[in-house]
Amino acid sequence: MAQAQHGTTGTAPGDQRERQERERQERQRQEWERWRAERTAEVSAPYGLTALRSTHWLSDYPDGRLPAIPGEWILPPEGGAPVLRAAAGDGLIVDEAPFAGELRLGPDSGPPAAARVALGRRRLVVLEREGAWAVRDFDPASPARAAFRGIATGAFDPDLAVPGRFTPYGTGRTVRVAHADGRERGLGLGGELAFELAGQRRTVQVAVLGDGSLWAVFADATSGRGSYRFRFLDTAAPGPDGAAVVDFNRARLPSCAFADAFLCPFPPPGNTLDVPVEAGELRLLPSG
Repeated sequence: MAQAQHGTTGTAPGDQRERQERERQERQRQEWERWRAERTAEVSAPYGLTALRSTHWLSDYPDGRLPAIPGEWILPPEGGAPVLRAAAGDGLIVDEAPFAGELRLGPDSGPPAAARVALGRRRLVVLEREGAWAVRDFDPASPARAAFRGIATGAFDPDLAVPGRFTPYGTGRTVRVAHADGRERGLGLGGELAFELAGQRRTVQVAVLGDGSLWAVFADATSGRGSYRFRFLDTAAPGPDGAAVVDFNRARLPSCAFADAFLCPFPPPGNTLDVPVEAGELRLLPSG
């Protein structure tokens, strides 16, 4: 009798494993909920993605006069960074002080809120891409920010956080891809990320960022239908053996989903999955 009682007390190993797995998935879900909240706060901040009002390529304005932006933004004949000329009455602020005169500007490398040039609450961000120079106008009163109502997101699915394997290319590659503004630019790629999805092995080409993390531009069978036409996928830096976790629950909308003036690259060859990925950020909620 005592032996029989001993066999029925405690928790069976299988039950314990199931409980641990449920707890692990619940932690994942809670972390994902925090990520969702942080993303919403980030994109809707005064100088977040929804605040971008316009991007002006200086080569399109030989006289240096940009729409709704005072001063003259001149590309020097010898090339290089633009020169800003402004009068006191233009109301521009440079390095937190009223500006009048002439100043050569380099690209702003920090967040928009830290841009050197301001106009009231607006921040005028100097941008350089492949030798072309532009000025971005971030405005807390932008129409996109006023219209923002949130992000439609797929339900959390623990089965869409899958093991992956990163294989670096021997040397970095650059492919030319179309961008959201209609221009073609180079997209740097550092390797291939392999994973299993819907029962099959699949791969996407990824860029390797400065901290070792991976970034992919991808589309899937929902793109342009139930989700935006393409999305971004971030993956933490892989281990020494290339092991990584590919979590489609954190697929995110590209910048151009929030404001038309962003330049987002389209997916490179091979990065369109033939299966639906109904997880992560899908599209903006309607403003009406």
